[in-house]
Amino acid sequence: MPTSNPDSLVELRNLTFGYGERVILDNISLSVPRGKVTALMGASGGGKTTILRLIGGQNKAQKGQLLFDGQDVTPMNQTQIYAARRRMGMLFQFGALFADLSVFENVAFPLREHTNLPDALIRDIVLMKLNAVGLRGARDLLPSDLSGGMARRIALARAIALDPELVMYDEPFSGLDPISLGTAARLIRQLNDSMGLTSIFVSHEVEQTFAIADHVIILANGGIAAQGTPQEVRESTDPLVYQYINALPDGPVRFHYPGVSVEEDFGNTSTKTGAMR
Repeated sequence: MPTSNPDSLVELRNLTFGYGERVILDNISLSVPRGKVTALMGASGGGKTTILRLIGGQNKAQKGQLLFDGQDVTPMNQTQIYAARRRMGMLFQFGALFADLSVFENVAFPLREHTNLPDALIRDIVLMKLNAVGLRGARDLLPSDLSGGMARRIALARAIALDPELVMYDEPFSGLDPISLGTAARLIRQLNDSMGLTSIFVSHEVEQTFAIADHVIILANGGIAAQGTPQEVRESTDPLVYQYINALPDGPVRFHYPGVSVEEDFGNTSTKTGAMR
């Protein structure tokens, strides 16, 4: 059994992962502290969602270790993976609710799938989780009847239905209006604290993320550009982090896609125009 840090629920140790020849995470090491809210940030394609998939065992590390509560997820068989997932909750981007099931049945799904609880107890648990996200009265609606913000909150109720130790959120603020975004952010923080969870979420919303996160990790170029408290990340002198936090159009991440120079493309325009005449 690998020796793990008791203060961390998830650890990546010298982990490498890629798709084909494209390396996404290159010898990366990081820890997710227990009982805290950790944000994964960085430019698109930097490996944020990939880390969530590695934790859940959907992807396997090519090198290194990924420890969940001290156990390396990478060599686990299907039975072991399912047992580990029983201790995790996942809120997928845009909710991923079952379109043909009611709100009630969407939240009840993991309880019916993973437990042998009687219907009466399942009913009570589902209503408790819906009440926690403020949507107990929407139990009979279909996903098509919900707004984007409501759908995300129902998906959150489903993610916590099994009382997991770890909840992962893949871009929970994407596509939400300011009211729904603020509600979702407060729920992540409140549920983490009231239920004693450990939370990891992927986000590009700097202000909301920094308002609720205890620990921020910014990924770039296959590694970690910065990590620490929101204030520590804000004070980073790394040019890429500065560009990202301040939403600057140009910097290490260039506005223009690499190509030949402007002079080379347009320098002979007058000559070409004369030739055409």
